[in-house]
Amino acid sequence: MKSDLLRFEDWTNPVPAVAREVVSLTEGVEKDRPPLLFVPGLGHGAWAFAEHWLPQAAARGFPAHALTPRAGGDLRAHVHDVVQVAASLPSRTVLVGHGVGALVVAYAMGRYPAKAAVLAAPVTEGWPTLWAALRTNPVGTIPALFGGRLKLSRKQLFGPDLPAEQAQRILDRVATARPRRELITHDPAPRPVGDPPVLVVGSPDDRIVPRVSLERTATRYGGAPLLFPGMGHDLMLDVAWSEPIEAILDWLGKQS
Repeated sequence: MKSDLLRFEDWTNPVPAVAREVVSLTEGVEKDRPPLLFVPGLGHGAWAFAEHWLPQAAARGFPAHALTPRAGGDLRAHVHDVVQVAASLPSRTVLVGHGVGALVVAYAMGRYPAKAAVLAAPVTEGWPTLWAALRTNPVGTIPALFGGRLKLSRKQLFGPDLPAEQAQRILDRVATARPRRELITHDPAPRPVGDPPVLVVGSPDDRIVPRVSLERTATRYGGAPLLFPGMGHDLMLDVAWSEPIEAILDWLGKQS
């Protein structure tokens, strides 16, 4: 089994150590369930999963953890953190990445033998995502092309059914960020170590990830995307948040 777990770059230019924020729910879970590690995307932290998906996973018996991305980290640093946290858990972990976090998970699978993986609304294709952002939210996107900060909009993150007050409360927590060029120009993710089952979930109405990107990503891992119409990019925070996580947990329950 080939792995990139140890690489020359890690020895010559190690990723700086940081204090990692990990939110965990493990009380009362089932011992035979694999731990889940949720990895949020751009502008989001562990809080994005702690509101709904973490408690729902724990209620179904899965030890549930969410990792906040390090501030200012590049793709290599984020992958390093995911691999390190997953390796610290007591058994082979299921990696669940959302948005850019799904790209991080895709790279981490090349270094860590995940039990399974879920790519939720995965931002794995840079150019299609950029064009979609420019069409939907040009005011919030164009500054990021010139070194400024990206500001995500309600239309990008949520479907029309989420109440405006609730949407604004979430938007107030989403941090503006300066996306790195590597999110557009990165190489394809390596093949996963150990060939774990991979589920791709998303929405055909996502204003960040085009449906064709969902389909190409799912095809790469040998399947088809599981789609939830009417939802926005933030599947874990939209009004119908329970539908994707229940489907994910059902799918995980069938993996052996």
